[in-house]
Amino acid sequence: MTARIERVVTEGVVDVDGVEHKVENNTWILGDDEDAIVIDPARDAEKILEKVGEREVLAVICTHGLPDHVGAAIEVAARDEAVIALHPKDRPLWRLTWPDTWPDIDMEDDGLFEVAGVQLEVMSTPGISQGGVSLYCEGLDAVFTGKTLQADGPGRIGGEYPALADQLTAIGGRLFTLPHRTRVLPAHGEESTVGDLEPQFDAWLSGSLTRGPEAPEEEGPLTDGTRAAGIRLNLRDE
Repeated sequence: MTARIERVVTEGVVDVDGVEHKVENNTWILGDDEDAIVIDPARDAEKILEKVGEREVLAVICTHGLPDHVGAAIEVAARDEAVIALHPKDRPLWRLTWPDTWPDIDMEDDGLFEVAGVQLEVMSTPGISQGGVSLYCEGLDAVFTGKTLQADGPGRIGGEYPALADQLTAIGGRLFTLPHRTRVLPAHGEESTVGDLEPQFDAWLSGSLTRGPEAPEEEGPLTDGTRAAGIRLNLRDE
């Protein structure tokens, strides 16, 4: 059977200074008609499992441990007794959501997962969090980038870049070495390709991400649920 990628958009409402905002998160499902891996299970386990259907969930993989992206991990994994994978450096973030549990697998750089005849290669891409990873599927010309890289550029947390130098190093040294046709599938927003985003890299290195006044916020769903939830993290803590 042919492997395929599916997206589930889950929503949550948060209150910021008395104003409600809708936050949207992407959860990605990779598999065929029998088996699946769920990537970044956010918020709504029922909606995610409805999309999975009767397929067996082999693993739940979290590209990072931020609360608005792992909120459905336990319930999604529990249905089929699937394992949960997370980089060990993001364990402190995981415990903000799940204080009484630990993930089953500590992911490491260059680790591999397999489903439906294709492989996912773990690529260490820290910056948003110390343990942030991306997952490259060469067989489907796709990379799941979590919050490391989105269609509008490097992802942020709380409206800021916690470790921008590390993040840009990961983007340039790992993600932008992939073929230009590679689909970039992020934790927020629409997909892009490496070829669409790579030409902007020199401008990011030159300071365009932090220079000048911020653009006005656009109406619509927030792309940073962490900011809306008022979460403040010391990402340098081990």
